[in-house]
Amino acid sequence: MRKNLRQTLLGAAGLVMAGAFGAAVRGAPAGNERVVEIAVKKFEYIPSEITLKKGEPVRLELTSLDRLHGFDLPDLGVRVDVKPDETVTVHVTPTKTGQFVFHCDIFCGDGHEDLQGVITVTD
Repeated sequence: MRKNLRQTLLGAAGLVMAGAFGAAVRGAPAGNERVVEIAVKKFEYIPSEITLKKGEPVRLELTSLDRLHGFDLPDLGVRVDVKPDETVTVHVTPTKTGQFVFHCDIFCGDGHEDLQGVITVTD
């Protein structure tokens, strides 16, 4: 009976861990996240200026309006591809204040170098 109980407990623990991992991979939102929707198209992020608060959990929802773009925010450790007609969700909690530039890192034509924006993180 002890062996069966042990196997049952190990199996249940495995299911809990698998469920937790699945939620992390899908990026399950926390209930208190602020949502910021960002659209991208040649050669513009909408909005291109975003203000966040240090320590505030945020869910960025990125959508491309025309073609494949990148979203690179290196100072906050964010890098994703943004495909047309799909929404990519990124969870971030800024830990430092300042201005942080984000940009497209997938060449999208003349004007690509101007495809950028800024996130300002305040206290």
